[in-house]
Amino acid sequence: MTEEIKINRPQKLSWKEKYKSKVLSSDDALRVVKSGDKVVIQPGCAAPMELIRALVRKKDDLMDVLLYHILIVGDLPYLAPGMEKHFQHKAFFIGGNSRKAVNEGRAEFIPIFLSEVTMLFKRGIIVPDIALINVSPPDEHGYCSFGIDVGNIKTPTEKSKIVIAQINNEMPRGLGNSFIHLNKIDFIVEHDELLLELPQVDPNATPEVLAAYDKIGQYIAEMIDDGSTLQMGIGAIPDSVMRYLKDHKDLGIHTEMFSDGIVELVEEGIINGEQKALHPGKIIAGFVLGTKKSFDFIDNNPIFEFHPQEYVNDPFIIAKNNKMVAINSAIEIDLTGQVCSDSIGTKFYSGIGGQVDFIRGAAHSEGGKPIIALPSTTKDGKISRIVPTLKNGAGVVTSRGDVHYVVTEYGVANLFGKSIQERVKSLIKISHPKFRDELTQFAKSNYYI
Repeated sequence: MTEEIKINRPQKLSWKEKYKSKVLSSDDALRVVKSGDKVVIQPGCAAPMELIRALVRKKDDLMDVLLYHILIVGDLPYLAPGMEKHFQHKAFFIGGNSRKAVNEGRAEFIPIFLSEVTMLFKRGIIVPDIALINVSPPDEHGYCSFGIDVGNIKTPTEKSKIVIAQINNEMPRGLGNSFIHLNKIDFIVEHDELLLELPQVDPNATPEVLAAYDKIGQYIAEMIDDGSTLQMGIGAIPDSVMRYLKDHKDLGIHTEMFSDGIVELVEEGIINGEQKALHPGKIIAGFVLGTKKSFDFIDNNPIFEFHPQEYVNDPFIIAKNNKMVAINSAIEIDLTGQVCSDSIGTKFYSGIGGQVDFIRGAAHSEGGKPIIALPSTTKDGKISRIVPTLKNGAGVVTSRGDVHYVVTEYGVANLFGKSIQERVKSLIKISHPKFRDELTQFAKSNYYI
């Protein structure tokens, strides 16, 4: 009888056994960053602030580190004057904390549709050396959720050479295509801290401005049919719309992002997605910009499905939703229908974002309604936001050919299929009364009417 030969094979470690070997302090984990590296950071309210702080503490050892992300809520220490030799911020969307740096040349702005931001990484146009992420603790299978921002970070993380994760018990477990396994994470920093928040109330809004928002909300709500699917952004106008949807039925959501305003409508069953043609019964989104109210609400909530932005914002995907209503805002719109929403003249203010993605998607939806909504004047009432021509240097985000409905507190103008002369008359009617004579005179002088 021959003796049995035993082969000793190295035993594979489970993710639980690997976990402890990956845990480092934030300062130790960030030692891996080198000068010239490309670093992608989870944005919005989900930013991994402990990792960002550690990165900035290492600044004296770093030169020309490229930082990529869209808007992050809160203080960004690497944007302070004097930091630009250490960190070069590449903004896909400009927030209040990066606006000054961009316009002073200390940071850079990349104009791009939100649907295509993650495509830069998917197609290898930008190959990140490092991803800094903020995720929920692992479940029993070793999967962490990207939580409140999946859309802008999942794809870049998958393409990064090194992944550093802040494991944060405050991060909710958002569902959908929203997970990363611990085997894909190289370094772990265990650090619990409250997520950044973006409240919806504008503390500087005057009663006149609030009244204008309220009236715009009423007009838009009247345009929304039962069974519609909505793209609801952030700010006073979407919140105003939602206040007037209490008598609607079977609404759905397919949106790049949402905030606290939808929570009550979901709880009351007004938003249930039952009539959606795509992903029935589900709220489809990429990320959340809000407060703990909405963060807690999405935790393990099966009505929510989060997906990468290249899916959520794909106009061809959006168009599959019947009665798709897209609601977007603008800085100014000229009498022919050209929409500027990313700059004030030559000064960059925000970004292209998902406006064109959803305007075009809604336009090709069966029964869809693409809407541009804006107050008729600036907050002080001194400047009309319906203008003869856009400011010198202003960017056209949504072309006159894309615009269908324009809403102000003075009514609704439907520009789709209308001539320049018809557009001009419709837009003057919804401008502020004190500017109508000026707009009319310009239109007559330029043969618009």
